[in-house]
Amino acid sequence: MLFGLFKKSAPKREIIVNVESLETRVAVMENGHVEEFQVEHPTEERLVGSIYKGRIQNLEHDLQAAFVDIGLKKNAFLHYWDMLPDDESRLDDHDENTRPSRRRRVSNEDISKRFPPGSEIVVQVTKGPIGTKGPRVTANLSLPGRYLVMMPGTRLRGVSRKIGDSKERQRLKKILDRLPLPDDAGLIVRTVGAGASKRAFVRDLRNLWESWKELQDNIKNLRPPACVYQEPDLVERVVRDWLTEEIDRVTIDDNDAYTRIRNVAGKISRRAKNVINHYSGQLAIFDHYGVERQLEETFRRKVNLNSGGYLVFDETEALISIDVNTGRHRGKGSQEDAILEVNLEAVVEVARQLRLRNIGGLVVVDLIDMKARKHQNAVYKTMKQAVKRDRARTNVLPISELGLMEMTRQRQEESLLSQMYSDCPYCRGHGLIKSPLALSVDIQRQIAALMRKVRHEGRVADLQIVVAPSVLDRLRTEDEAFLVELQRRYTGKLTFKSEMYRHPESFTIADGQTGKVLYSVNETKTV
Repeated sequence: MLFGLFKKSAPKREIIVNVESLETRVAVMENGHVEEFQVEHPTEERLVGSIYKGRIQNLEHDLQAAFVDIGLKKNAFLHYWDMLPDDESRLDDHDENTRPSRRRRVSNEDISKRFPPGSEIVVQVTKGPIGTKGPRVTANLSLPGRYLVMMPGTRLRGVSRKIGDSKERQRLKKILDRLPLPDDAGLIVRTVGAGASKRAFVRDLRNLWESWKELQDNIKNLRPPACVYQEPDLVERVVRDWLTEEIDRVTIDDNDAYTRIRNVAGKISRRAKNVINHYSGQLAIFDHYGVERQLEETFRRKVNLNSGGYLVFDETEALISIDVNTGRHRGKGSQEDAILEVNLEAVVEVARQLRLRNIGGLVVVDLIDMKARKHQNAVYKTMKQAVKRDRARTNVLPISELGLMEMTRQRQEESLLSQMYSDCPYCRGHGLIKSPLALSVDIQRQIAALMRKVRHEGRVADLQIVVAPSVLDRLRTEDEAFLVELQRRYTGKLTFKSEMYRHPESFTIADGQTGKVLYSVNETKTV
């Protein structure tokens, strides 16, 4: 009876895959709510995880880094400590939610001898280009499979630290010891490998070995810079990385992709193949399952909470600021209890939003002030629990005396907001434009300056001022008296004109007789 109760309360998890010619989107749903989301464009090369044969361009001893030409617009950034094998860091890198490995100090002289400028090197992309920065790479190669990660150039054999059961760890270590593998390649059991049979590991290792042999051939035959190993596309990575025992169903709307994903899943197990379904409904698949509506709400600056509170997200290149507000929430108990309730819901939603938006770096959450230490600890523990399901490495610090929760989240690629949205052509990403009042002041200030200049030169000039319609309305109404006074003091003639499609912040002051532009502001830039 108890088993039936637990079975009934278990969350329903499904994966929805939308495949189109220019875009592939994948959403992980839990009880109808989008918990994870990824998007990929087939026309763009998949960088993170791909392996390149490159050439050292230059060594920067002050930065302890090399710059490597891998055939992209920007050279790749390679830390000195990532140029030499480090078995312990390999285990950390493939184990979610662990602390980064300790950085080793590498001598500049040793690097200069082993990797002089112009020498060839094989590297793997660990972080794609973000903003103005080029990709980050490592010489510690890893080939991920379904259950195993193969690491050429090392003898490490280990089990993901996220597998905590001691008996299961011992079983997996025995399987690893018996797997046929050369001395120059290591293996790590991925978290999803818990409970898998020895046959599944053997099959996975066989596929990895074929990929490694193809990689070796490419390294031998291709001239740098060249891509020698390409990460699978998003459809195949759904099976490799997301299709666990917890997934009840995978639904995909493209027939060719459906056939391909079933073939890939069939190599894992009959059960994995049977959870793959094809969608052929009239509505778009994301509309049918309510994904589209949730995504539209997700990327807004303001995110509402069920309790009546809300979050406000502000994203910069290096820092994410999240403000928590009570909003309409009043609560049924004391004020402290109401604040605790909003903060608890907020940190769970923050963890979800970080995954959905794929944002990272330094994250600062401005919580509602809590006086009780036990309430602060409860919110902190809730956040620690919420980020455990995140595939990216995270580190959460206790709440500070200022009521701030600071955390870091691993960044591998541009955030989804950066991929899917571009800066507004009106505000240039600021979210604000000058008001008609501010523009009216600017225009009158420039007219007065030109009047002084013309008077100083001892001549008379008519001025024609071209503005946006909203600014002209302001000049004709609220500021009419000021313009009349300007005209009274000016010997020339002032003419105002509006252009329907002119940018709100753009205006031009020209000589009314010759048409020569005397002053111009075009889309917030002075010419």
